[in-house]
Amino acid sequence: MLRRTLFISAALALGACAGTPQLAVAPDVAAPARFTALPEATAAAEADWIVSLGDDALPALVAEALANNPDLLAAAANYDAARASARAAGAARLPALDGGLIAQGLEGSSQLYNLGLDASWTADVWGRLSDQARAGALNAEAAQADLHGARLAIAGATARSWFALTEARLQTDLARRDTETRARQLDIVDRRFARGVARSSDVRTARSALASAEAALASRIAAERATARALETLLGRYPAAETQSAETLPALAALPAPGDPAPLLARRPDIVAAERSLAAAGFSAEAARKALYPSLSFQGSVGNVATDISDLFSTASLAESLTASITGPIFRGGALRAERDRTEALARIQAAQYVNTVLSAFEEAENAIYADQRLAERVAALEEARAEAEAALGLVERQYAQGVATIFELIDAQSRLIVAEGQLISARRDRLDNRVALHLSIAGDFAAGGGITGAGVQDV
Repeated sequence: MLRRTLFISAALALGACAGTPQLAVAPDVAAPARFTALPEATAAAEADWIVSLGDDALPALVAEALANNPDLLAAAANYDAARASARAAGAARLPALDGGLIAQGLEGSSQLYNLGLDASWTADVWGRLSDQARAGALNAEAAQADLHGARLAIAGATARSWFALTEARLQTDLARRDTETRARQLDIVDRRFARGVARSSDVRTARSALASAEAALASRIAAERATARALETLLGRYPAAETQSAETLPALAALPAPGDPAPLLARRPDIVAAERSLAAAGFSAEAARKALYPSLSFQGSVGNVATDISDLFSTASLAESLTASITGPIFRGGALRAERDRTEALARIQAAQYVNTVLSAFEEAENAIYADQRLAERVAALEEARAEAEAALGLVERQYAQGVATIFELIDAQSRLIVAEGQLISARRDRLDNRVALHLSIAGDFAAGGGITGAGVQDV
């Protein structure tokens, strides 16, 4: 009977489906030969984009964040958990062995001892257990890609936070200079009023402008402290607002060559994770479909019963048994078919999410490439606006001293200069942020580890 059962299982295995399930195959998303927003001329590609941003303090900050950031530590733990789950899923294909010792009291003072070993194994006839194991391995690979993505995201967030802190300091310095200038203007108005040249309304207007500048300075100081705390939290430090920023924002070189769009499918961690999750969902759906088929199981046991514990290890009274069974579901209230339908729907969801992830990646890269040139133009225009506003302020100050210009013209000229310079600082920071966004969108490499390159995510 056992020989016939083994023959049947071998025949069933020959009829089992092989290969990758259709639901596990990623949809084909067409990519152009080059990014449509790419200018004709670009600089050479950058091997380490953190260094290329031109801030000497940034590499050390990124390394600190990669070592201490709580979100990154959680992503690493999630990868470890996924690998453990993959090992557990693969273990279902191996036999299970359990042992036990039972002591039972009998009438009087005697004892009955029972020592046994039980073994069981379910043959992977249809490949259902292999599908589950493969799904677990693919989910672990997706978690590994997510870990790569988390490292890339933390590096980008650190760079952006550092530049935000530098901008906040520059805006604070600008507000402080504005306050000092308003105070000097008020002193001039006071002296002119004392000589009877200016009106009392001019004095009050100058005092109002100074008070507004002081209020703006207080807001800038608070914003700088909050930005420092945000960076320190990102670095895993206590948010004490003690981090000192750089003195100025770094100047950017020309747009680096971002490569072609197609390699993003194998390099961007979120795309790799989406593809692995889709493949895992496909194998899970296939396993749920195969759960409708019969299963072949083997059970064996070896045991001994004795009234003296020293006799438990005697081979004379060992009892052995080996059974094989083929069982198949007959009625489960539609639960197995419902699970099959559910997992197939989840696989279709993952396919749609994969396409969306790919298209979003292309969109982010195109936007960052296009914005780089526009932001460079904006910075150049604001530099001219600041220079003209500075020249205009000098002219109005001389005219006011001569009694030609009014206090309102003086305050307006100073305000225009402050606005122009503040916008220029923000525009320079925006361009740095966009350059970071570009490297994140193309999964650029950095010394501490960037996108997925080379052999990619390894099997676990």
